[in-house]
Amino acid sequence: MTLSLYIARRFLMTLAVVFGVFFGIMLLIDTIDQLRRLSGSDAGLLSALQLAALNVPESLYRILPLIVILAAVALFMALARSSELVVVRAAGRSGLRFLIAPVLTALVCGLLAVAVLNPLVAATGKLYDSAQASIARSGQSVLSVSASGLWLRQGDGNGQTVIQAARSNQDGTELYGVTFVLFDATGLPAARVEAAVARLEPGAWRLEGAKRWDLSEANPEQTASHLPDGSTLPSDLTREGIRDSFGAPSAIPFWSLPAYIDSLEKAGFSARSHEVWFQMELAQPLLLAAMVLVAAGFTMRHARFGKTGTLVLLAILSGFAIFFLRNFAQVLGENGQIPVALAAWTPPLAATMMALGLLLHLEDG
Repeated sequence: MTLSLYIARRFLMTLAVVFGVFFGIMLLIDTIDQLRRLSGSDAGLLSALQLAALNVPESLYRILPLIVILAAVALFMALARSSELVVVRAAGRSGLRFLIAPVLTALVCGLLAVAVLNPLVAATGKLYDSAQASIARSGQSVLSVSASGLWLRQGDGNGQTVIQAARSNQDGTELYGVTFVLFDATGLPAARVEAAVARLEPGAWRLEGAKRWDLSEANPEQTASHLPDGSTLPSDLTREGIRDSFGAPSAIPFWSLPAYIDSLEKAGFSARSHEVWFQMELAQPLLLAAMVLVAAGFTMRHARFGKTGTLVLLAILSGFAIFFLRNFAQVLGENGQIPVALAAWTPPLAATMMALGLLLHLEDG
């Protein structure tokens, strides 16, 4: 037990050092990049540093598996140089049993990353977008989302509503030049509403300068009517839901993903990319444990055997290959070419089995 705690503590210390080094390097690079982006504004070094500090956590979280494999390689190389691995084997403990401590530590780190770090990264990402928009806004109250405007969709058990707007404010709760097309439960268009301004309130859009057409009539224009200012249209959209829909699945906290996926499906959106991301987050602890096993398969040997540099390079390249395959599987899953579970769980499972096979061959073969 004492040896396991010692190895786990060493691994955590090494992981913290590697994480800190990457954080410092990426913070410096991102600060320089933010200074370049803000060169045309009044913002200075402090604003650039603040934006970089909010943006770096997301990048660090994405490369967490690579950080883990580098920390594992550094740990096993340090234990090999100090001959601690030789002492452990001489004491009668096998290499596989020795690996239980770092693998369990990686699993725990993965669980904490998903449960705690993921929501923090999502929060800092939203703060970064908000701060960047505030600096770059330069007094503008609205923005043009795209050439065709902003498109939203809301739905409930009675039908769906497609919303198109020419412009929007920063969080999508105030739309300008907006058109609502209301569909009935059978999927047929039932009515059309155009408004100069639509503001989102709890449970409804409040309209100004609105006109309504009943599309079930033979001549909708003949029966069209102007709605008084302050008229409302029911809505299940929220400020947070609209803001999150503009970003990637990683912008949504892990604990909020199941409810968000459910709301997307109810509104008629495809939630496949969010489902893939959710399953990948569930598989994150296993991936981190696999990275430790891969590093052990190449570097858990005595330094006097030689070819240390080559084995370290092979371990790192293997980690990059697993990371690339994971991202490639994510793309295939989001495109619907492979099932969601297969896209999320195959890379870490394959990496774990291959690393275990290599370790069994080296230890018992």
